[in-house]
Amino acid sequence: MDGDFWSGVGVDLHLEPDAAAGRRAGLERALRDAVRDGRLAPGTRLPATRRLAAELGVSRGTAKAAYDQLVAEGYLTARQGSGTEVAALPMDGVSAAARPPHARAPRFDLRPGSPDVSTFPAAAWLRALRRAIATAPSLAYDYGDPRGRIELRTALSGYLGRARGVIAPPERIVITSGYVQGLALLTRVLDGGTVAMEDPGLPFHRDVVRKGGGTVVPLPVDERGARAGALDSTGADAVVVTPAHQYPTGVTLHPERRWALTDWARARDGLIVEDDYDGEFRYDRQPVGALQGMAPGHVVYLGTASKTLGPALRLGWMVLPPHLVDAVADIKLHSDHHTESIGQLALAEMIDSHAYDRHVRACRLRYRRRRDQLLDRLGARSKVRGIAAGLHALVEVADEAEVLARAEAEGLAVGHLGAHWHARGEGRPQGLVVGYGTPRGRLYPEALEVLGRVLRGERRPE
Repeated sequence: MDGDFWSGVGVDLHLEPDAAAGRRAGLERALRDAVRDGRLAPGTRLPATRRLAAELGVSRGTAKAAYDQLVAEGYLTARQGSGTEVAALPMDGVSAAARPPHARAPRFDLRPGSPDVSTFPAAAWLRALRRAIATAPSLAYDYGDPRGRIELRTALSGYLGRARGVIAPPERIVITSGYVQGLALLTRVLDGGTVAMEDPGLPFHRDVVRKGGGTVVPLPVDERGARAGALDSTGADAVVVTPAHQYPTGVTLHPERRWALTDWARARDGLIVEDDYDGEFRYDRQPVGALQGMAPGHVVYLGTASKTLGPALRLGWMVLPPHLVDAVADIKLHSDHHTESIGQLALAEMIDSHAYDRHVRACRLRYRRRRDQLLDRLGARSKVRGIAAGLHALVEVADEAEVLARAEAEGLAVGHLGAHWHARGEGRPQGLVVGYGTPRGRLYPEALEVLGRVLRGERRPE
């Protein structure tokens, strides 16, 4: 079901069926969205179910069922002898001209930030969930400790110690609904303040700090990672860094810089926020240990299950210096009381049974193969950085705008370095930030082929 629905109405919709949702549900959703956003205008006549089924490679019954459902919902109309047409929907006071233009979904998505969610260990998670529910005390279903379930905090204490070198007593761990919540909680604890953040770095995280009342200042990054020596001139109270695999350049923080960061924190009573977003995925040797182990009294360690299991779980953790635990727990209490408990119990069970370790090892092998495919496809002519770890690589280019235009023409979405600088400026390095966690299955080799063609400046073969 990849490709155009049909050519007769000038619609270009690409479908990647969700096996969980089913083909009919996927078709219904795509048609419904096309009607809502105006790509299928009122009065547009749709192809007969036999023709639609043939073009999509589905059964006629599936196509008819999708049409019937959307007729029942009011998105389509069907009259004997007149076929099926798009219904005229009420505009709720918003004119068609005022609607935002529809951004066509890319055919191939190599943007960074997402893992391969098709690898989610559903069977292992279900087993862990069943065991957790079977043994959970009745109070597990009541309001809980804002710091999180003790079962998960205890399991994480052991896991983070052996896998990431983090000094993490359970009483210093707070469970969050992901990294963003952890960063937002810290910003509130700091009562705003001045926060140094890597340049280049993720703009959304800078927005999180600003919306929490913080002032963001840039901390330059070079081939050895964040330039810790520049901190003194920023006037920062805290610094956010990605030491294991800097985002987006992919460099690992040099040992001298690690020492310089911790020296700054001790001398200035400053706070280091360590974002360990994909620290488990190292390919050339054992994963680099967390910075937190060098200065546990001055480093807040933030990790999540988003890259290892999936963002949908909304499970993250903070390992805090002792003096910040109560303040963070209080703000967490007044934000959302506590993170949902049942998922915490299931994750604790997965960690304790070592199913989590097995899954991480399997993912590491899978992502390494994907990274190797990327390198093989691009060849020696492309300069690729940040490939020792993680789920993305930086491909250097001479002209981002030109390459991005070619990528868009090919239906390929990639990240680019220009979007990550604190401020635009001439003479900055340019590059594509390519994620290799997605797309799934057979689309990945096709996406790499398109990427290689775009970087070589070749046109799509007719």
